[in-house]
Amino acid sequence: MPAKFPQDVSRELAETAHKIATPGKGILAADESTGTIGKRFEKINIENSEPHRAAYRELLFATKGFGKYVSGAILYEETLFQKTASGTAMVDLLKAEGVIPGIKVDMGVVSLPGTDDEKSTTGLDKLAERCKKYYQAGARFAKWRAVLSLDLEKGKPSNLSILETAHTLARYAAICQSERLVPIVEPELLADGNHSIEACADATERILAACFKALADHHILLEGCLLKPNMVTAGVGCAKQATPEEVAFYTIRTLKRTCPPALVGVNFLSGGQSEELASLNLNAMNKVGPHPWSLSFSYGRALQASAISTWSGKKENLKAAQEVFLERCKANGEAQLGKYAGGAKTGSAAGANLFEKGYVY
Repeated sequence: MPAKFPQDVSRELAETAHKIATPGKGILAADESTGTIGKRFEKINIENSEPHRAAYRELLFATKGFGKYVSGAILYEETLFQKTASGTAMVDLLKAEGVIPGIKVDMGVVSLPGTDDEKSTTGLDKLAERCKKYYQAGARFAKWRAVLSLDLEKGKPSNLSILETAHTLARYAAICQSERLVPIVEPELLADGNHSIEACADATERILAACFKALADHHILLEGCLLKPNMVTAGVGCAKQATPEEVAFYTIRTLKRTCPPALVGVNFLSGGQSEELASLNLNAMNKVGPHPWSLSFSYGRALQASAISTWSGKKENLKAAQEVFLERCKANGEAQLGKYAGGAKTGSAAGANLFEKGYVY
């Protein structure tokens, strides 16, 4: 008979997961690695230094009122322990807004031997020790990103890639829950390619089915767990792009076929969609609810693109950048309720395609 978590641990995990899944709220993914944030800074011509990284994260976390629409924020390890120039801990800025700190715990991807350059995510070694440290620093949930590719001609994703992804995500989730961190399970099927939305639906269904089988095998408490999948969309190179209503239909159908209702919430990644399209697609899903789980957002680029462009590293642009950021938070908070009317386009990148080929961070 499998060992069960102590009642107090199970209760804490469930309470944290339900707080993150609060209606009208979602997750800010601010866990870009030092290298990835450097690419963002390069576009606005500022140095990738610790003070600049701290200033930018402070811009986001100190935005008054963003906690009305954001329940959790995923941080990179540096940020979890970082302070502002005035000495305030970043986690304290989040807590002041009622936002729960989370932490990215994977260590990136490597090629999976025996495949055509499909990927495996690393970071299980000493993960329990790191989780203890992160919990002590204030983190209450974690994120682990797995990456899969869709290429019908090359047979991707292979069964080996799917099984590796599912097993590793389940191992990570079990370790996190043992250390009181709610795991966000993120099996991302990349949007690279010219595949149809039907092909994406088929592959995503196979991936999620394998993941939930592995989560069951590893005795994961679904009431204290969150899923961060890709939406079901056509590949970026496909001539026929789907409408938000089509994305909603295929995504919800895929989830209903694979995700147990005990799961607390589904927080979608934006996958390179524009800020506005990511909001419209989420809104379309919630307009046809209710659903067995909360359907919300866990956006990085789709919440930050206009804000970082508006800021451009200049103090005089701080207030304007925070206003743009708050507007995108509000748009997605409304989309979680199925009440977003569209048109929150004051941001400079609201309609811009944010896709990056083979995206890593």
